[in-house]
Formats: sequence, C-alpha cells, structure tokens
Amino acid sequence: MHYSTMATPAGSFTAVVDDDGAVLASGFTADPTDLIALMHPTLVADAKPEAHLGDVTRAVKSYLEGDLTAIDDVPVRQHIGGTFIAHAWRVMRDIKPGAPVTYTAFAELAGRPEAIRGAASACARNAAALFVPCHRVLRLDGSLGGYRWGLPVKRWLLDHEKDPAA
Repeated sequence: MHYSTMATPAGSFTAVVDDDGAVLASGFTADPTDLIALMHPTLVADAKPEAHLGDVTRAVKSYLEGDLTAIDDVPVRQHIGGTFIAHAWRVMRDIKPGAPVTYTAFAELAGRPEAIRGAASACARNAAALFVPCHRVLRLDGSLGGYRWGLPVKRWLLDHEKDPAA
C-alpha cells in the first residue's frame, strides 16, 4: 500500500493505493492515517509514502487542470457495508461533473427510490472521495448537506466542475 499527498486549490489531497494502483481511500487531508481509518480492515497494510502514484496522481492533476473525466477510469476498491452500498458507490461514479443530483434522485439512480437514507449512508461511508464523487450529491433543496472533508471543499469541487476554467 502506498500513499501520496498533493496540494490542490481545495487543500491537501491524499490518496492511498494498493500495489496494483487501485484507490483504497482518498480525501482532502494531509494525514494518511485519516484515510486508513476509513478503510475496511482487510484492505489495510503498511503504507509507504511515494512522491507520485502513477495514473492516480496524473488523473488528479488532469482533473484539477480541467479534464473533469480524468478520474472516471481510476480503479477503486472499497469494502464496507452491504450490497446496496457497494452498488450505490458504482452508480455514484456515473454522476456527471457539473450535474449534481439530490439524495432522492441518487436513490432512484441506484434502483431503490425508497432508500434515501441508504443513499445518504453510501455518501457518508465513501472512503474514496473524488474518485467516487459523493460531493455531487445534494439535499433536496439543492443545499450542500454534509461532506467529510468540509463544506468549503465540497463547494470548491462543485464550482470547479461547473466552470473548470475559473
């Protein structure tokens, strides 16, 4: 397991990846232990710092430079929760940049329109922020709701995706 931290306009961003390059956890923190604590115990191993994580680092830099789909194909490996949450994380990756959805719409996209709380739980339990874009899910009234890494970060991400040239 390897990790790297980079500076972004939204603050420090750290990714933890497996030896095969799959993101195990990521978020807007400079402390990899914040991320490792979110990971399923079966995924945790000794984490080694790296200056560059190959495709993962390139994808994040491209995203920050305006290629909002650069993060779409980065492999992610998470294990928490039941089958609905795992399915919801896959569905979340299909929410397009600049087109956020409500928790209600997200539950519908995930095939369980009555599972609004389950959809919210999938967002809250997501350990791979940015790559599994829980920041693209909003409250029914369009307000931000919560975000593990802070509402200013969520606002920055949404604004960046609305106008990446700004």
